[in-house]
Parts: sequence; structure tokens; C-alpha cells
Amino acid sequence: MRHPLHSICPYFAMFPEDFVAKQLLAFTRRGDWVFDPFSGRGTTVFESLINGRNAAGTDINPVAACISGAKADSPTLRNTLTRLDALEASYVETRNCSPRPASEFFKWCFHEKTLGEVQHLRTNLDWRKSKVDRFISAVALGCLHGESHKTPNCLSNRMPRTISTKPEYSVKWWKARGLSAPERSTFAVLRSMVKFRMQERPPELSGDVKLRDARLSGKAFPSLKEKVSLIVTSPPYLDTTDYNEDQWLRLWFLGGPELPISGKNRDDRHTNLGDYWSFLQEAWAGVEPLVKRGTHVVVRIGGTRIPKQDLSEGVLQSLQSGFQGYRVKALHAGATTEIRNRQTNVFRPGTSAARFEHDFTFKVVG
Repeated sequence: MRHPLHSICPYFAMFPEDFVAKQLLAFTRRGDWVFDPFSGRGTTVFESLINGRNAAGTDINPVAACISGAKADSPTLRNTLTRLDALEASYVETRNCSPRPASEFFKWCFHEKTLGEVQHLRTNLDWRKSKVDRFISAVALGCLHGESHKTPNCLSNRMPRTISTKPEYSVKWWKARGLSAPERSTFAVLRSMVKFRMQERPPELSGDVKLRDARLSGKAFPSLKEKVSLIVTSPPYLDTTDYNEDQWLRLWFLGGPELPISGKNRDDRHTNLGDYWSFLQEAWAGVEPLVKRGTHVVVRIGGTRIPKQDLSEGVLQSLQSGFQGYRVKALHAGATTEIRNRQTNVFRPGTSAARFEHDFTFKVVG
């Protein structure tokens, strides 16, 4: 049975947990260390913990770090519900004094009452320092926007679940279809979703995901020097998506600006192939202190502009350049998977991502 925490928050460009489980069975034993420098939704870390492996990761995007960190080290249900009660009580006591965003988008995206509750949570949740607040924030991110015409557990007007469409486009789309934001009781939705996500026992082991650039992985986890047995990861694809732009509404909830900012993290969407390979080489160099002879590296990667063979050679060369103290060899030619249609096509017809993604496996041999 799939653990409910796996789907705590829909996230663009994520691989399934059975993909990770396959790598764990092939290349690790219980108690080994697994690492993901591009943690994303935290599938590698959480699936490793479920299977008795120690796990850690990094991600430069606050949304990813919040979600994956919440799954890696979750609080108790009792403490989480107690905190939600306190947050709701303080919302009532302050008489809805939190300032509202000025953008027209928020007036269309959320019902006035719901927006007040969401803004109160945004102001008072300390997701960076408290694991209880981080867990509530992660659950809230999963409810913040979505297909509210299909489920009562989405707080917004109708939107995709995986990304946030841009404000101007969203408002125009809602107006053209006569759509208004539903009134939701934010605290009731969060209580229901917290109970659902925590209905299964968490893993016996706990992990750690830090808000860091992948190039700082070794510095972020000095205690893991030469301890990692397996890396399972999926770096940003060439010229595919800008995570800060696509996740802008969730970033706002975590304390970010009211409008999307493209290009904030230039490594999200490289368009120059040479710069892209340099970025991956730098990322692997940051991870290098954690690997050892015998470490396996599994990479899922795609890109409309790069043939499979070129991807395989490029990743291998970037690994060999990044892991300068070791030799790296490819174990096979790679497995290819067709990417399914993106949900955003419903909202932005004609959008497309890479049509195929490829899985490559490498070994640090000496």
C-alpha cells in the first residue's frame, strides 16, 4: 500500500516511488546511506527511509525543501493538531488583522475568508525552524491550489495542482469562464488532510533535507563524508521549466513575493548546452565528498534538444569531471520512458515538456 505521505503535495517533474525502490533493492542494504542533491518532492529520501535506509538530500527551492523535509522528519499527529488549534485560535483573537496582498490575482484566486486564513498561516508558520510548522506548511502547499471543482480539499479557484499559472493569465481564464473562488474553511481542510497523511505510521528512521544548492551538498552534510552508497536523483532538464516561476504561489505562501519572478535561480532553466553541462559538473563536485568507491549514481534526465546518446555521454563526462578523485563508468545504455501529457495543457493548451526521459546508472569504480 502506498504511504499517504508520498503524495503530500503534487509537484512537477517527479519520479514514482517504485523507481526508487528498484534502485534500493539493486544497490543497497538496510542501514546504507542514500542521497539526493535535487530532492524535489523528496521521493528518494522518503522511500529510502521506508525501506530501512538512511537518507538525506538538498534542494535550492524552498517549496521542495519544505515538502521533502516534512516527509523526511515528520512530527506527531497530536503535536500537529495542537498547533493547528493554536493557529486557529490566534486567527480569531487577532480578528483577521493580517494584511491582504494587493494583487488582483488573490481576490480572484481565494474567497475573502479563505484568503484571510491563508494569510494568517503564511505570517505565523515558521517552517524553517519548526518541524511541526514545516509539516503544516507542506500540507498547506498541497491544498493551496488545484482542481477545486473536483475536490473540497483545494483552497483556490480552479488551477493546476502541480504548478501555479501566472496571475494575469489566471485572472483572464477565470473571468472568461465565470469562475469564482470557493469558500473554504482552511483550518478544517488542513485538519482533515493532516489526519489523512498521518494515518500510516511514519518510517522508523528519520532523514534530513536541507535548503541548499546542490554544489554545497558536501559542506551541508560533513558527517556523511564517503558514506553514501547510492544517489538517486533527477536534475533540472535543459530548457524545460523554471521552478521559481512555476511554483510562485507556493513560494509566496512560504514568505516569497506576491508575483512570479523568472530567472531567480539561473540553474533551473539553462538554455545553453555548454552552461548546462558545466552546472551539472559543479553539482557533482559538490556531492563528491559524500561518495566512495562502489557508490552507484542513478540519474533520470530528459530534454527535447538532446538525443539519448548525447545525454548519456554528457552525464558521464560531467560525473567524471565532478568526481575528480574517482573513476566513473556507465553500467548500461539507459532506459527510456515516454512522458505523459502534462496537466497544464488543460489550462495552457499547447504546452509541452520533454517527450522522453532517460534513466542512466553509473558506478564509482576507483
